[in-house]
Order: sequence, then structure tokens, then C-alpha cells
Amino acid sequence: MTSAIETIQVLVVDDEPSIRRLIEKELGSDRRRITAVGAVAEARRAFTQEAFDIVLLDMQLPDGNGMDLLTYFQELAPEVQVIIITGFGEVDDAVQAMKLGAYDYITKPFALDRLTLVMEKAYQRTCLQRENRLLRQAQSDRSTPKLVGYSEALENIRFLIRKVAPTQVPVLLTGESGTGKNVVAQLIHALSERCDLPLITKNCGTFQKDLLRSELFGYRKGAFTGANDSYEGLLSFAHRGTMFLDEIGELSPEVQSSLLRVIENQTFRRLGEKEEKKVDVRFVCATNRDLQAEVEAGRFSEAMYHRLNVFKIALPPLRNRKEDLPALIEYFLGRLRPGERMARISDQALQCLMAYDWPGNIRELQNVLERGLILSEGGLITERSLPKELSDQITENAPDKPFLSLRAIEQQHILAVLQYVGGSRTRAAEILGIGRKTLYRKLRALSLS
Repeated sequence: MTSAIETIQVLVVDDEPSIRRLIEKELGSDRRRITAVGAVAEARRAFTQEAFDIVLLDMQLPDGNGMDLLTYFQELAPEVQVIIITGFGEVDDAVQAMKLGAYDYITKPFALDRLTLVMEKAYQRTCLQRENRLLRQAQSDRSTPKLVGYSEALENIRFLIRKVAPTQVPVLLTGESGTGKNVVAQLIHALSERCDLPLITKNCGTFQKDLLRSELFGYRKGAFTGANDSYEGLLSFAHRGTMFLDEIGELSPEVQSSLLRVIENQTFRRLGEKEEKKVDVRFVCATNRDLQAEVEAGRFSEAMYHRLNVFKIALPPLRNRKEDLPALIEYFLGRLRPGERMARISDQALQCLMAYDWPGNIRELQNVLERGLILSEGGLITERSLPKELSDQITENAPDKPFLSLRAIEQQHILAVLQYVGGSRTRAAEILGIGRKTLYRKLRALSLS
């Protein structure tokens, strides 16, 4: 999906009105949004209220020194690149500023094309440093999310994802643990206009209670004992992207109230700061709790619930869509042994998997198959490779619950997919996650025309 053109946010700090007007008039455009101020106090205020990409900084200001302001900018947002604007007599100061971390300097009077070139290069540096930081902060798993299965329930989930992903409204994902809420969140982000920007994931149940606010909102250096450096916080990391808050029902009422203001106003305040900062974040939240019941019990904010419940997607438990089990088993066996020959499952082991109710849902299925691979015999997962609570299903269900063979289930599954795509073998192979030649080979082996 093609994203909208990125706007470079530029802060100009210069005490000469003519310089500010020149830059605003000649360099301001859809590509560059210019905010111009003439004093240190104004610059500090603007920097806490907006998220800037570049700063053009004059060294001599009426109420302070540009060198001190450079240090201030670096403490608040280390990725933002600062370009020094200086007179010929202040070149030594500009060189000193570069030693302290400024990106470059340009002398007055300057050519606009030269300044434009420097700004573009500085913006590239800003983007690179943000990307490097996000690589450290975001989760390392970059695999494409995938919903596996073809049940009616799952097709409805896919429909809802396609509809809501291009919008900016908050999404609430509900369902038991292990039903795949994290995968749905990744898909919503991947199909949105923010797909090239960060998806920041945080499980609210893992927040350290004493550090919860600082982890989410960030803090200034010296805001509390032990705050030796400034920290941007997860909201800053998610700027222009998506934030996925898992187990949102675990948040305390105080933090719910603060987060509600962020969702409604897109502003927040770091610990130790007086000014609020603007942010552009799309929220996706998930819970395995009944939030309506939590509201009635007084444990969850009613205002927060109604704000999140604008668009809800309820994920069904695995026991309610067992027709997806064969596809899930094939998917996980291929994923757990990449590059190796796919493991096989005996008919009795498959009967156990089909008869089980899966209280841990998809996450439990993956764990069971991983264990089964370790205990498999020559790549064959038997009932002896399964946990006792699953292997007991044979005895409990054998008298009155016959099961199909693995060959018959595979045959039915392939036929169902072919019927779904109107007989297109190319499309069927894509859905099954195999090559066309492999599909043809399976069709011949299963005596299917």
C-alpha cells in the first residue's frame, strides 16, 4: 500500500525576523512544515509540544546561548539533527557545536539551494537513527503475520481486518489467551497506511507497577531518583505508527485515565515536564477479560471502554473452529522445521488432536506440536509423542467418535480450498502455502482430478 508523503517537521530558531520569514516563505511546502521562533524560551516550548525532525539553530539568541539549546535538544530527542546557522565570525563556535553532536553548519548569508540540500541529508540521518532505535525497541520477529484456516469464523475476521485497517479508529481485540490477537494486530498494522512505520507492542501485564508511567510516557533527566538520562517512552517510539497494547485490562485506573487523554487528544506529558507533547499514534488494544463486567465492577474506566469499543473484533476459541486444525497443523509443522522434510502425524495422533478441546488455543497447539517433533520417531508424530491429556482422547472417544485418516482429511481440505477459489490451482496453492508443482503432485497422489 502506498503511504502518504512524509512531511518533514522543521524548527527554525533565529532572532532575525527576516531570516525566519525567508525560510518560512521559500522552504515551507507540503514536503516541509516550518515552525519558526526567535528565542530560547519559545524554542523549548515548541520542542516539547511538537515532534520535530530537523532544527535550524542560530548560535546567538536574545535570551540564551545556542550551544546550551543544542544540548537541550539532544537530551529530549537524540535522533533529531541540528543544523547550525552562523555568521562568518562564529565559525569556531559552529565547529565546536559539531563536536558536540550538531549535524552541520551553514554561514550567513546562505544560498537556499545549499540549505535545502543540507536539510534533506539531515532528514535522512534522522530517519536512519530512528530506524536503528526502532530495530532495538521493536520486536525482532519480522515475519509476515498470517491467519491460518478457512472456517467461516476466520473469514469474517479477515473481512473485519480489511475494513478497519485503512482507518485511524482504535480497535479492541477480545478473546481467550492464545487465540491470535497479536497476529490480528500485526495484520491491521500491515494493511494500514502506517505499514512502513513502527508497530510498538507492549503487554500491559508485564509493566512494572512503579515504572509504568515512565515506561509508557517517558521522562526527563532528573525527573526522579535514578533518572540519569532522558527516556522518550513507548508513545514517542510509536509516533506516526501503531501501538499495540496487549492485556489492556491489566492497567490501573490512574494509567487508564492518562492513556484515555492520549487516545482522545493525541498529546501526553513526560515525567518531569510541564508542557504537553503532540504525538500521532493509532491504537490497537487487546484483552482476554470481559471489559463490560470490569466496568460494572469498577475496575475499568467506562469512558476508556467506550473509547476503545468503537470497533471490536472478537476472536473465537480454537475449539469452536476445529475445521481449521488440519491447516494449522500443516502450517506449524512447516514453520517449526524450516528447510527440513515436513514431519508426519499418525492417524491416532491426529485423532487425539481433533478430539481435544484446546483450552490454551493456538498457542497450546504450537507447543504440543513442538514437543511432538522432539519426541517423534523418524519424523512421525505418534500418540506417544503427545502429552497424556491428549493421548487419553483415544480411549475416551474411540467407541463412538470415529475419525478420518490423515489422507482423507488432507483430501477433504484440498477439495475445500479448490472449491473456495473456484477451481484455480494457482490460487489454491497460494492459500495452502505450497508450490503449484507440489499441489499437482498431491492431487495425483490423492487421486484427485
